[in-house]
Amino acid sequence: MYLRSYKELIVWQKSIKLVKEIYKLTYEFPKSEIYGLSSQMQRAAISIPSNIAEGYSRKNLKEYIQFLHIAYGSSAELETQLIIVKELYPKLGCNTAESFLEEIRKMLNTIIKKLENNN
Repeated sequence: MYLRSYKELIVWQKSIKLVKEIYKLTYEFPKSEIYGLSSQMQRAAISIPSNIAEGYSRKNLKEYIQFLHIAYGSSAELETQLIIVKELYPKLGCNTAESFLEEIRKMLNTIIKKLENNN
């Protein structure tokens, strides 16, 4: 099945939901985090669907895989930041963001492996 746009990719759609969830979560942070952890998490979250979209749009399999690896790296960065949030602010609810992130990481891993095996 041929997709006309990266917007049809379920992993991209779920990544957009993750971005929204991260923004909701970071709005609950203390004001002192606005230029620290909050900003870092928002950038890492945004990087995931952005790299999926850019890689898909390149129309080159090798580049697409490279951008998927970058998205996966951003997901690991965000995972680390969520661990830090749970340590620093245990009363904030990270479960939804963690669930989205775990699902996205599995999907990215699967897509990367399949594409690399077909390359």
